[in-house]
Amino acid sequence: MTVVKCPTCGKETEYNGNEFRPFCSERCKVLDFGAWADEEYSLPAEVQEITEEDVAEIEKAVQEKRER
Repeated sequence: MTVVKCPTCGKETEYNGNEFRPFCSERCKVLDFGAWADEEYSLPAEVQEITEEDVAEIEKAVQEKRER
């Protein structure tokens, strides 16, 4: 029997035969889905500025693709 902690509430729950796995219940599963839908989970990202040189390269690539 594999036992895991519910990612939402931390309660230990059986993994095999659990229709809501890895969650302990439908409630915890829905709460987690709601957090994703509300964008509460996110990954950090670096913001990069696009330079004029980058824009020129993109425009050149687009033009070359159109000419094919």
